[in-house]
Amino acid sequence: MVEETPWQQSLRYANRANPYPFYEELRKTPVARRPDGSYVVSTYREIVALLHDNRVTSDPRKRPAEYQFANPFEGSIITEDPPEHDLDRRRMTGHFGPPERPHMIADLEPEIRRLTAELLDDMKGKTRIDLVDEFAFPLPVTIICKILGVPLESIPRFHDWIESALDGADLGPEANDPEQLRRAEKGVEEVGKLRQFLADLLDQYTEQPGPGMFSAMVHDTGPDGRMPQDTLVSDAVLLLFAGHETSVNLIAHSVLTMLRHPHVYEQLRHRPELVVPGVEEFLRLESSVHIWHTRAALEDIEIAGTTIPKGAPILLAYGSANRDPERFENPDEPVLDRPDNQHVGFSQSVHYRFGAPLARLETQIAVAEFVRRVENPRLVEDPPPYRRNQIFRGPRHLVVDIDGIRD
Repeated sequence: MVEETPWQQSLRYANRANPYPFYEELRKTPVARRPDGSYVVSTYREIVALLHDNRVTSDPRKRPAEYQFANPFEGSIITEDPPEHDLDRRRMTGHFGPPERPHMIADLEPEIRRLTAELLDDMKGKTRIDLVDEFAFPLPVTIICKILGVPLESIPRFHDWIESALDGADLGPEANDPEQLRRAEKGVEEVGKLRQFLADLLDQYTEQPGPGMFSAMVHDTGPDGRMPQDTLVSDAVLLLFAGHETSVNLIAHSVLTMLRHPHVYEQLRHRPELVVPGVEEFLRLESSVHIWHTRAALEDIEIAGTTIPKGAPILLAYGSANRDPERFENPDEPVLDRPDNQHVGFSQSVHYRFGAPLARLETQIAVAEFVRRVENPRLVEDPPPYRRNQIFRGPRHLVVDIDGIRD
């Protein structure tokens, strides 16, 4: 039996809760070739260099045919290169923030606070809660639906589709197991249902304008012209999917980290202003997007003593880079006021997540109010059960015992 590489071991579901020992081994070879001809990059300096390198493409059409694969975000801005990417991103961000709507995120703060308070109020009288189901999921999914104009009553439907899509994606040695192949097939079907649901919603807004970003996008005929229908649908999938999934993981991991490290929890109790840098540290420690797998080399790239040949796929291990001891001192320890915390939790360069300010605000409010109002929280199971997905890595459930909810 061939011994598995650290990369393969890090991708096994049994190691989802703690891939970090395997990343430590992986970083000894910063740029590692896989048997299929792709390259894994695991160190901070090399990942940042590639994120800013215009010889690296995000466009699957520029990859060799043997490296094509199903991608739920195909046709969206994260699978485009400049100048096409810049045009479509500009069409989207004009409805989401600066320069056209500079106060949009700040104006959402009262609604985020109201919903956070409501969710915590609903926990009154309980002594055990599932932080994911009762808090980390409903907060960001409700907010993004209101921003986009997605009916709140549709949340249970598309939540199941997205969960199936996540469970169906596997980059590791278990990808060809019969059960995982079944999940993958179902995941492709569910992505199709999500696309059709959003295409129908966009059609409704074309016929009858309504509230939210989707309606604004279909009626936008500004200087750049209207976005093509297929691109609109693809970007709608991205906005709904990424608009809450990463925040769910970030909120859950923030609470998990606090409860694993009582001194961090106590710091936030006594110095609530530390929640702003603290959320950056939680994101560094437990990256919501752990791996990104869609890049490829447009020409030969020399990096860290290795040549990535033209056409080769490149996998960026953000979760490893964010714990690289060459960049972060004591990287496995949470330091709420860590100086110069330039993590890659939201990527960098042209594909930097434009929803990052919203995710930050949601998590800052959620964490601060959890610390202020939840009495004596204790982890019931550590590690908690994790989702199967290696890319959007996060707890499926996070069960916490509490003594009550303060007013």
